[in-house]
Amino acid sequence: MKKSALYLYFFVVMLTTSCAQKTDKGINLPTEINFTTKLVVDGLKNPWGMAFLPDGSILITEKSGELILFKDEKKIDIGNPPEVVDKGQGGFLDVELHPDYADNGWIYFSYSSKEGEGKGANTAIMRAKLSENRLVNREILYKAVPNTTRGHHFGSRLEFDNEGYLYFSIGDRGNRDENPQDITLDGGKIYRIHDDGRIPDDNPFIGKSGAKTAIYSYGHRNPQGLTKHPETGEIWEHEHGPRGGDEINVIEKGKNYGWPVITYGINYSGTKITDETSRPGMEQPVYYWTPSIGPCGMTFVSSDKYPDWKGNLLAGSLAFQYLERLVIENNKVTYREKLLDGMGRLRNVRQAPDGYIYVGIEGKGIYRLEPK
Repeated sequence: MKKSALYLYFFVVMLTTSCAQKTDKGINLPTEINFTTKLVVDGLKNPWGMAFLPDGSILITEKSGELILFKDEKKIDIGNPPEVVDKGQGGFLDVELHPDYADNGWIYFSYSSKEGEGKGANTAIMRAKLSENRLVNREILYKAVPNTTRGHHFGSRLEFDNEGYLYFSIGDRGNRDENPQDITLDGGKIYRIHDDGRIPDDNPFIGKSGAKTAIYSYGHRNPQGLTKHPETGEIWEHEHGPRGGDEINVIEKGKNYGWPVITYGINYSGTKITDETSRPGMEQPVYYWTPSIGPCGMTFVSSDKYPDWKGNLLAGSLAFQYLERLVIENNKVTYREKLLDGMGRLRNVRQAPDGYIYVGIEGKGIYRLEPK
């Protein structure tokens, strides 16, 4: 990197941090710590995804490409994970179990794959089964095209809805001027497919000339949070903005979420992307963060183990290294609280079947939040 570019980078980082200290007045430190943290799985570098198996074990993706089964207090390497391109924000990303996993054994993965046309990589979705610590019956369900050597904005979270459809996110792959607003191109979208990769007949762009028919919504930047609302069944998403303008959205069929035509963020250099923050036919976020917190991973709390948090939304912050609790009433954020402040870059947060909240922190591992 040239010196001039390096100086500009550090200037932007310092300016962003300064803005956070001056403008982020809406978040509160907890008045009383009503839980402790227990390190459950240690020695992890970048635990991007985690899924909880019926026997209490945890399946963990490491961004660098490893698939780990944590069982009986031991880490077991799964010997044949998908081949990933570990570059920039790409690598081995999310993991999700089929809602009927106990009966059918299907596990779903998202990762950056070099398969297909062009140099570089793009996001792929695979399903497989686990047998004797190996993946079997591997099937590629979706592969975004074309590949690109850019190393950012792969997405990529996975979530099932109450009807058994699989949703997944793919970021704009650094091509904001083309991908997010064009339904004939992959990138900057939320997708919906059947559990076996088939395209649902009622997807919004069925019959549209040239459209990627797996697309469910568009106009997204880089969604790294996807979760189902425990009461309404709606799919909620959060995505990285540029400098400012990280968003929380409720995903609706066929809707356009605006990027980059409308945004509350600006370029990293400080210049404007657009003068518009709204436009007819484009959705407004439920909430947006300015400055950007770098959101990654999200879950709603429905467990009785945290009665004061029930119905709240939890989101991890990579940029400021904390867990954020958001109280939401009528799709409006009414209160924000900072938890686990300074513990590290919080990559993922999940509520497990045992009712506990688990968080994945880069360079440390997976922690469980245990109420006092």
